[in-house]
Amino acid sequence: MEKILVLDFGGQYNQLIARRVRECHVYCEVKPYTTPISEIREFGPIGMIFTGGPNSVYDEDAPHADPELFRLGVPILGICYGCQLLAHHLGGSVVAAQSDAAREYGKTETFFDTSCRLFKGLPERGVTWMSHGDYMERVPEGFELKAHSAACPNVAICDEARGFYGVQFHPEVNHTEHGADMIRNFLYEVCGAHGDWTMGDYKETAVRSIREKVGGGKVLLALSGGVDSSVAAALVAEAVGSQLTCVFVDHGLMRLNEGDEVEAAFRKWDINFVRANAEDVFLSKLAGVTEPERKRKIIGEEFIRVFEAEAKKIGAVDYLVQGTIYPDVIESGSGKAGAAVIKSHHNVGGLPDYVDFKEIIEPLRMLFKDEVRQLGRELGLPEYLVSRQPFPGPGLAIRIIGEITKEKASLLRLADFIFRDEVAKAGLERTMDQYFAVLTNMRSVGVMGDGRTYDYTLALRSVTTSDFMTADWTRIPYDVLDRVSVRIVNEVPHINRVVYDITSKPPATIEWE
Repeated sequence: MEKILVLDFGGQYNQLIARRVRECHVYCEVKPYTTPISEIREFGPIGMIFTGGPNSVYDEDAPHADPELFRLGVPILGICYGCQLLAHHLGGSVVAAQSDAAREYGKTETFFDTSCRLFKGLPERGVTWMSHGDYMERVPEGFELKAHSAACPNVAICDEARGFYGVQFHPEVNHTEHGADMIRNFLYEVCGAHGDWTMGDYKETAVRSIREKVGGGKVLLALSGGVDSSVAAALVAEAVGSQLTCVFVDHGLMRLNEGDEVEAAFRKWDINFVRANAEDVFLSKLAGVTEPERKRKIIGEEFIRVFEAEAKKIGAVDYLVQGTIYPDVIESGSGKAGAAVIKSHHNVGGLPDYVDFKEIIEPLRMLFKDEVRQLGRELGLPEYLVSRQPFPGPGLAIRIIGEITKEKASLLRLADFIFRDEVAKAGLERTMDQYFAVLTNMRSVGVMGDGRTYDYTLALRSVTTSDFMTADWTRIPYDVLDRVSVRIVNEVPHINRVVYDITSKPPATIEWE
């Protein structure tokens, strides 16, 4: 399989670079710049990408590349700091940009020499996203200037003979026009990739690998009903069938019919599916609790206890499956020591203390979220599960402001369903990245029929985002909001007012608690 190595020098877009490569059907991995040269040779990349980073190459403590990298005989694309690193190591000179030199930030009109393979078939001018305060005052011998802006004559440099390319801008971000095409050109025109990375192939390879590893052993998985754990369960089920036991802890705080949908999705596999209906246990533990973090902690701890109780009935198992995905691996920096990454369920609670297992399996640890969804489709999971929007582990508990009761959960469950139902009928699901209802603890006066009411206010929340670090509130058409409001007030008891949250993140968070 053809592989690209993304060497991370501390850039904020390292995951995005890797995603752009994989979108071109070429497999890649992100590794720290400290990765030993022997490990890189063993990895066998057909090309390397040096990421950006916050340092200046001339700083005393700046991260540097092993000089042997330039003698491996494979093409290199340096992005921003990575570009300056190329220049610095190969005989050029990088200095701090002066006020009248090439310090550039944000969208910048750029002019390209399209005879360069990196820009082959692209327009000769376009907008790029700059973010650099340093300047290459001298490029290395053998390099040519292949792009410029009004302020900078060396926006892009290359040594076509050796396949070394450097760009001062970020082709991986959406702000750069044709940036994805530039990355594709590097992969196909420079590195000679053929595009042999498909999710269908990955599925077959992963199934074989899991089957060989597990042998005749017993496997246990804690199923939350989220995308990651569901796809991990389906993949392992495809590999070992009845050797897998899935414990689905239903805490009674899921969305309408969600527990039944999760159970139905796994009927096609011959696995041991255990549904622990623990609503009463969770609600009794949450009684009188109003503080959000306390709610999370109680639910996380109780989830582990319920899972442990079910696991004890099964006895010793050989493998415990975790739904760790690639962003978890990258963010943990686990590549440095090869340590196993333990993904805490719901990001709270932690790993069960009393489950007897020998080893952890993380079948999704090399996949990004969009790839996990794609794999789910390859495995035949229903679309309602694969395309499920983010849902917090504590479920509706942190969308009920104040104390949680069974009645409040029922009210919110129905109101949330109506909101999602009307969004689906309007064909707006793909225009929103996360949307849900929140039952506030505020009551207000209303009039229904000839009588006065004093009931709950329900809030609607919808955001659009590319990374969930920042988010903008969705401009939902008024007629859709009107239908949602009318239905909720008429169909859900004890709600007499509906409001829409028009706050972005920051200053607000996406969830209310």
